[in-house]
Amino acid sequence: MSDLSALPLPATAELGVLRQTVADWRRQELKIGFVPTMGALHEGHLSLIRQARENADRVVASIFVNPTQFAPGEDFDAYPRTLETDAAKLAHAGCDLLYAPVASDMYPEGFSASLTIGGPSQGLETDFRPHFFQGVAIVVAKLFNRVQPDIAVFGEKDYQQLLVIRHMVRDLDLPIEIIPGATLRERDGLALSSRNAYLSTDERRVAASLSEILAAFAHDLSTGFDWETAQGKALAKAANAFERVDYIEARCAETLAPLPPGPAHQPARVLAAVWLGKTRLIDNMPAV
Repeated sequence: MSDLSALPLPATAELGVLRQTVADWRRQELKIGFVPTMGALHEGHLSLIRQARENADRVVASIFVNPTQFAPGEDFDAYPRTLETDAAKLAHAGCDLLYAPVASDMYPEGFSASLTIGGPSQGLETDFRPHFFQGVAIVVAKLFNRVQPDIAVFGEKDYQQLLVIRHMVRDLDLPIEIIPGATLRERDGLALSSRNAYLSTDERRVAASLSEILAAFAHDLSTGFDWETAQGKALAKAANAFERVDYIEARCAETLAPLPPGPAHQPARVLAAVWLGKTRLIDNMPAV
């Protein structure tokens, strides 16, 4: 862990300091916003900080690379850790406090709690990473309990995660408003992601086609194609462009339940996960 006192904004790894700071703000009747991250921050993350600032008086951001959402063989050890650079970006974006706990504090010896997640977690990511949302849910629940924010901002880039968190908050009666943040994209349409840094120059050129495929899929749904036909077209394009396709699907935008056969007559979301080399890209867009 770096020396947090040397960072360009107030920062702590200590739960007691976090809670005392938030308690001081609450005594001033200030509204608390929260943006949880795993670091390696890009403009997409910073847009969430700015959105939290627009909806709250004080903003807490967390940086914690959560081991429980990585399966064996995934990129936990290789995941970029750039705390000093991240802290400078957070300070510039208007964050008031960085919370950077360590794994031994979040998951002390003997830790055994878990959350069973259903609803919008079913299918899509869960078909390929069955551990993922259980790991996300437990760490977000712990962070919510520690920060106790009034609002929290989650990006639509991880749309399934956004809905899982929204449903968890509803089901557990947590007094937190979940605010969605729009996906930010490069000029060629590629959704901003920390994992884009893993792409080679050639892979980066191909990566932008994912947004084009999803845009065409969404357009087909919006113009009356039955979703099976529209999905088939999108899958064929993706199979031609990418080394592997985990999924390209259209789901109900509110619940992520599968759509009934035929044209989509309700707000839908098209979602995809594909591979280029060792890099897994995910993206989604609204439709209908």
